[in-house]
Amino acid sequence: MVRFQWIALAATLAMAPGSFADETTADGIAAQVGNDIVLVSEVIGRVAPMEARMRQQNAPAIEIAKLRAAGLEKLIESRLIDQIVERGELYATDEEVAKTVEGIAAENGLTVEQLRQSVVAQGLTLEEYHDEIKTGIEHQKVIRGVVAAKISVEDFEVRALYSERYSDQPQGGEIVHLRQILVTYGTVAPENKAAVCKSVHKAKKRIETGEAFEKVASEISEVAAAAGGDIGWLHSDSVASWMSSVVDPLGDGQMTDVIELPFGCSLLNYEDVKEELSLEIYQTRLEEEFREWMEQLRARTYIERKGHFADAAMLGSRSGYSSRPEEEDSRF
Repeated sequence: MVRFQWIALAATLAMAPGSFADETTADGIAAQVGNDIVLVSEVIGRVAPMEARMRQQNAPAIEIAKLRAAGLEKLIESRLIDQIVERGELYATDEEVAKTVEGIAAENGLTVEQLRQSVVAQGLTLEEYHDEIKTGIEHQKVIRGVVAAKISVEDFEVRALYSERYSDQPQGGEIVHLRQILVTYGTVAPENKAAVCKSVHKAKKRIETGEAFEKVASEISEVAAAAGGDIGWLHSDSVASWMSSVVDPLGDGQMTDVIELPFGCSLLNYEDVKEELSLEIYQTRLEEEFREWMEQLRARTYIERKGHFADAAMLGSRSGYSSRPEEEDSRF
């Protein structure tokens, strides 16, 4: 009987006509979170793109129901964080929003105006996009102040993970992570080799002014372009001598000058594996701390799911849903 009731609930929760318009028109409250509410239309809107794809793939009703249940839980978390923003007056300023938008545009190789045009083309108004960015900044302020402030990564933890992951490798030396832009001379005449290297110099300028190395590499590199120029984690002892000589002096995240080689022009970006491992430990701990903090926040806040969403938490847990800090949505 319990199993039958659960399946019946899932079918009812997932039922929808061909579009979401009818459900949005007949709006209602999906959940109350303290003094705030989450509307059914908000849940439907949040999961709409994924739900549309799932319906095109003829996903069963239970999977649609799980998706909506998880969407509701994310919105409940958002309300909880919104309440902390309000109590602490941790509001994002227009200047912070503008700087974030500029950063998103630069990361995608766009001007701010081009970014705005892309946002509108995706069906958002500029006001909606502004509000999403503002909310993302405010939530990050809370997470940094309440959760991230508790986290520290010690050297011994990084050394332990390094030893666990790389001590059994057959080659010696430090582990380095390299990305490369390489444009070869090919069959061009000797006098045109300068033009090849000039293209790499232009690539370096683009990266220095804010574009991601991997984005530029994907456009012009003849090595691992599909992977953003990523040539992998390598033992320093196995790196070609010409690479080693220019990489050794670099600090983590630094880029070489343009390197003129007999076969082409190259640019290298270096990452120290220990920095990468430190970040990995930090991210894992951040997610753990966030989950624990969110459960505490839920426990001390009045939360009531309404109507068909009353058992959404059960569906969410069965779907493998778990709380974690949300990354900012850049819409790209």
